[in-house]
Amino acid sequence: MKTILLIEDNLEMRENTSEILELNSYKVIAAKNGKEGVEMAQKNRVDLIICDIMMPVLDGYGVLHLLGKNSETASIPFIFLTAKAERNDFRKGMEMGADDYLTKPFDDIELIKAIESRFKKNEVLRKEFSKNIEGLDDFFNSVKSLEEFVRLSGARTNRTYKKKQLVYSEGSFPNGLFFIIKGKIKTFKTNEDGKEYITGLFKEGDFIGYKALLEEDKYSDSAAALEDSEVCLVAKEDFFSLIYKNNEVSKKFIKMLSDNVVEKEKALLDLAYNSVRKRIAQALLELKKRYQKDDTSKFSMSILREDLANIAGSSQETTIRTLGDFKEEKLIEISGGTITIINTDKLEKMKN
Repeated sequence: MKTILLIEDNLEMRENTSEILELNSYKVIAAKNGKEGVEMAQKNRVDLIICDIMMPVLDGYGVLHLLGKNSETASIPFIFLTAKAERNDFRKGMEMGADDYLTKPFDDIELIKAIESRFKKNEVLRKEFSKNIEGLDDFFNSVKSLEEFVRLSGARTNRTYKKKQLVYSEGSFPNGLFFIIKGKIKTFKTNEDGKEYITGLFKEGDFIGYKALLEEDKYSDSAAALEDSEVCLVAKEDFFSLIYKNNEVSKKFIKMLSDNVVEKEKALLDLAYNSVRKRIAQALLELKKRYQKDDTSKFSMSILREDLANIAGSSQETTIRTLGDFKEEKLIEISGGTITIINTDKLEKMKN
């Protein structure tokens, strides 16, 4: 049973609305003013809040503001009740993050329809999506069902990239967001001497190139295929529609896009302080972590020695020599360009 918090200072309105909600199988907790309502929202698990605007002690705008500052309550669907239908009231409430309005007097059908509509939208926005092209389509189709996104074009272009082919280059301006359908992609920066440093490894289900889009700036690194790959381009207009037009969709999309910042910071520290042997071991383990598709102890991948050296921050010659040592120590097997990890445990425990 879903729980609704009703914040209403008028006793008759509070009792009548509570009765309607309870007859429709909702659990109701009621507050007679905004201050009491905020306290109840913080102490109880609430699925939706219905709140009057004009109240003593703390008005509805104050309630919405305070709840929005708390991560535990900020995402609770919020419906305003108001006896005033002026346009500026609607605009102010929606700009602050309200999900809907009901103008008094309302009937029970209006109330229940507004609640059911809000729950339906919330269910769509909380849904988890698989990180493949079907999941991306599912996500776009789901948000298109909301009226906020009726103009969302959803037109996306699939592109194929050969091994080593650039997806985008440092210093160019983005015109969309890249989603990897299949294959492996690296992002990298190049210094004045042409030396590469790999900044990220990506696989199917990952997004790349979104930082430049969010900052509306040039790409700060380049992206290229580690193997033959297929990538789809999400139009810039679709990206910004998803990010800016709805708070819950924004959270969902940012979660889908997010990198693990802690891992990146750790990688930079490792590059600064670890030995070459340990860095190359960690580079192999990072490849295994990113690209292994099953739980088997062995992991194989065809990778250019130049790319592996750029991940580890070492020269190509040193990387090749160290791989030879790892092979003699029976940590890896090498066949042509393919490296197979056969002793993950020893690579993980390698001393600096």
